[in-house]
Amino acid sequence: MTGAGPSLRGPGDVLLASTYELGHAPHGVALPAAFLERAGFRPAALDLAVERLDLARIRRARLVAISVPMHTALRIGLAFATRVRAENPAALLAFHGLYAPLNADLLVRAGASAVLGGECEDDLVALALAVEQGEPLHRFVTRGGTAAPLRRLDHPIPSRGGLPPLGRYARFVGSDGVARVAGYTEATRGCKHLCRHCPVVPVYRGHFVAIPEETVLEDVARQVAAGAEHVTFGDPDFLNGPAHALRIARALHARFPRLTFDFTAKVEHLVRRRAGVEELARLGGAFVTSAVESLSDRVLEKLAKGHTRAEALAAFELCAEAGLALRPSLVPFTPWATLEDYLDLLEVFEARGLLPQLDPVQLSIRLLVPPGSLLEGEPDVAWQGLDEVGLSWRWAHPDPRMDALQARVAAEVEAAAARAEEPFATIARVKVLALAAAGLPHGHVRTLAPDQRRVPRLTESWFC
Repeated sequence: MTGAGPSLRGPGDVLLASTYELGHAPHGVALPAAFLERAGFRPAALDLAVERLDLARIRRARLVAISVPMHTALRIGLAFATRVRAENPAALLAFHGLYAPLNADLLVRAGASAVLGGECEDDLVALALAVEQGEPLHRFVTRGGTAAPLRRLDHPIPSRGGLPPLGRYARFVGSDGVARVAGYTEATRGCKHLCRHCPVVPVYRGHFVAIPEETVLEDVARQVAAGAEHVTFGDPDFLNGPAHALRIARALHARFPRLTFDFTAKVEHLVRRRAGVEELARLGGAFVTSAVESLSDRVLEKLAKGHTRAEALAAFELCAEAGLALRPSLVPFTPWATLEDYLDLLEVFEARGLLPQLDPVQLSIRLLVPPGSLLEGEPDVAWQGLDEVGLSWRWAHPDPRMDALQARVAAEVEAAAARAEEPFATIARVKVLALAAAGLPHGHVRTLAPDQRRVPRLTESWFC
């Protein structure tokens, strides 16, 4: 039997919390807020990336939904959940986002009553309604790879009224060196590709959904009205639906001709859709983030990236010719990458003048293998068990020098970021560490002219 539960219709009865979303205003709060508001709820928001912990908001809430779209967000989110339980033990906890279903068992043990991933906003509304009706909540626990087929949601405009002003988030810095207010939106969700290391894959399983053009345009328009001069398209791959992407970019440029934007796209899409890339640059594209990951064909094949070393280098060239900077994401430390691969990557980037396009943190990234990953159990990897604290399967590199180098590079990059060091100086020291690991003489990174260092970027480095 079920009975009436607590009302969640008062202001702040539902608290939507975010811990980290790459420095931008959290879509993992804005979109659920819109769904809940449309259903008659009045959620509060808390973004721990830019706000202090507000105990009053926590104690007021009856349902706390924590957005965990990435690994870092989940690690911080677990610590936040502990604080919620201490301050408000009667509140129900929910986790939602890509990393929630991948770690469902851990989150249930951490006190979660609901674990949602994929297209979950309707499910968040259903959860709030079920709580009000006193219904059992076991159906709201989704595990990676077990989600029902994706359904097209009726997307409202994301609601950002409860979030801090855009000016408190990461800014866009153009080639002129001027920092501008940046917004964030999504034109598609999910991805039609099956890269083996990607956390999107176990949840979306090769599917993506397009958000209606008018919804995306209005979302951007509202952010422009709030001061945004640049917008990030946070889709896992903006070019999964190339016609959809170009329609949106054309409409935005017609309405806001001075607005710039950045987006993410696979290498294979960049090299196969050159005309589209060139048009996006003309329409205001400032830079593209692409998961280059490695320059080793052996590693790229293991990750099922869908591109080769030659295609990755070609993507840099064609983007440069189009006037669109390519900022790569990398995973240089995998079980299959060698020290020679690492040195080669540094040498190629230096020789081709690509180092200014690289965030130093990318040189420190070690492969994460979350529960449910397509790499789980790979037979040629030296697995060392599941690290529930680290939210990943542990593995050891066959060459101990690589694990030691990764630890040194990560420490160097973290310390340099803390003192706001110029990225180029950090990369130079990383090169010294890599040469030392190989027992080679310490070299020097080629000097750059000041104008070579002004590659468009966001002020928040890309983390996973």
